[in-house]
Amino acid sequence: DMAIAHQKKVFNKHWQGFSRTLVETEIEENRQYKILVDGEIACVFAVTFNDKLIWGDRDKDSIYIHRIVTHTDFRGFSFVKEIIKWAKNYAAENALSFIRMDTWADNEKLLQYYTACGFEYVGVVTMEKTDGLPKHYEGISLSLFEIKV
Repeated sequence: DMAIAHQKKVFNKHWQGFSRTLVETEIEENRQYKILVDGEIACVFAVTFNDKLIWGDRDKDSIYIHRIVTHTDFRGFSFVKEIIKWAKNYAAENALSFIRMDTWADNEKLLQYYTACGFEYVGVVTMEKTDGLPKHYEGISLSLFEIKV
């Protein structure tokens, strides 16, 4: 909820919430991660290893990072860069070729930030099929980013 409130403040689009079942499944499958600072949860993010609806035919040999949420008290700590370091190690240990992310195609601030963090911009996809994805994916255009490992 805090992340959605922040999105509403800084951009014209926002997440529309996530089902408890989705988050519980990610936790059970060890795909939900947190970054602690002095014992406090500073940042959370999720990963997946297939993202066919978004990446189409390119969907292979990748770790996909989703829903990076930083607590307001910890903004500016460059957690995305730390997540990238972790993902590079994870990818190397698991024979994955890419680290991939997506965001709204018109979010210039994030587009610039992700490229500054080392991601290569690889294009835009407009979502047609969204079965199984959260509601905010319906009909949107996404910018795609990747880092070759």
